[in-house]
Amino acid sequence: MRNRYLYITLLSLLGFSAEATAQVLAQTPQLVVSITINQLRTDLLEAYAPLYTADGLKRLLDQGMVFPSATYPFTPVDPASASASVQTGTTPYYNGITGAEWMNRSTLRPQNIVDDKEQGPSPTQLMTSTVGDELKIATTGQGKVFSFATNAECAILSAGHAADGAVWTTNGQWQMASYYKPSNQWLNWYVNQWLPTKDTNRSVTDLALKCVEQLGLGRDDQTDLLCVNYDVQSDAVGYQLMDHNIAALLKGILGTIPRERVLFVLTGTGTTDEEQEQDNERYRIPTGKVYINRSANLLNMYLGAMYGSAHYVETYSKNQIFLNQKLIEQKNLKRLEVLQMAQDFLLQLSGIRQVYTNNQLQTADSPQMQHIRNGFNKEKCGDLIIEVAPGWQLVNEETQQQTTYRSAIVHFPIILFGYNIQAQRVLTPVTADRIAPTVARAIRIRAPNACKAEPLF
Repeated sequence: MRNRYLYITLLSLLGFSAEATAQVLAQTPQLVVSITINQLRTDLLEAYAPLYTADGLKRLLDQGMVFPSATYPFTPVDPASASASVQTGTTPYYNGITGAEWMNRSTLRPQNIVDDKEQGPSPTQLMTSTVGDELKIATTGQGKVFSFATNAECAILSAGHAADGAVWTTNGQWQMASYYKPSNQWLNWYVNQWLPTKDTNRSVTDLALKCVEQLGLGRDDQTDLLCVNYDVQSDAVGYQLMDHNIAALLKGILGTIPRERVLFVLTGTGTTDEEQEQDNERYRIPTGKVYINRSANLLNMYLGAMYGSAHYVETYSKNQIFLNQKLIEQKNLKRLEVLQMAQDFLLQLSGIRQVYTNNQLQTADSPQMQHIRNGFNKEKCGDLIIEVAPGWQLVNEETQQQTTYRSAIVHFPIILFGYNIQAQRVLTPVTADRIAPTVARAIRIRAPNACKAEPLF
């Protein structure tokens, strides 16, 4: 008789345990919608708030957890490096994505970060796992991961290595990464059947909603991830159009999935329209030009005078100079000495505020150079990293590229909405690499493998 009661008690406990487990699983969001907007700025987002409808950006601002003072913990930032940081929870120092383009040292040619001659556009240059990758591992491949964007870099880097699909627009056409195999048949059919409209943001919204509808994202016991990337123009019309897109996305998803089962995360890429040189000159703001090609040639002449005529500067790209390592070895020169002399020489040129050597960035740990170090990657960057003075332009006469530098921080928001999020405004400054561990905690999976940042809550 005692055994019988014991058996019944054990069954009851097991039943209670199963029910409790089901309740815990039910508390996690079944769909995470990660929205990243290029050029998004907190000041403009708030300035144009009276123009928004009740169902879009205003809804997120009023009902979400809003962090208005967000930045990235590295520099320089572009949409590619920002998208990678949001999904990996780390910086280019670890994830390898220093920007949309990098100088391939083996070919001495600039290369797009998602170019892959063997597999087509792919995330092979992304050196760490993403939230989507960890979701795939945690669900043994059952959780769905899709990414839609206005450019290839944001689509692929947001998708990660193990996604089900990544789609973007190019020259009025949909492009789909064949890297993600087996290719989804419905998505493959759609991108070949329909063309995006001139309003690429709206086309991305419509395709994302079609994906949710046709593939049943957020409708089973496995959490799914949907990444959406937009571009916003820095004027009232641009923000109004973005408001309409956010409203359509919210309405389409929340029309079929309960709010408590969806976690929306909206943020920016930390990029902004470049300051125009003529504005600096017009208002007598100190400005000038640093010619990277001329600087590299002068440096080569200087090193030639010191060590004998030779081709010491191998190439240059953006604000980076690459030295000829083989030549330095052949001449039995001390590498650190050459770097120091090159650094000292470049610091004498007008418009150059600071010069960092790759050795400094790999060994030093001072707070002053933390942002530069975080944006550096030894496989992707040069031997000398030049910091241009604020307001000055970095010019490459060969490629006609011109970039105006500014040290001032341009804040963008991080907004969390849905799930069990309570409306609040958090004025404490935060960094965007904290988004990945926040999402990972919410859906109860591991954070990406190089993520050291703390969750936002």
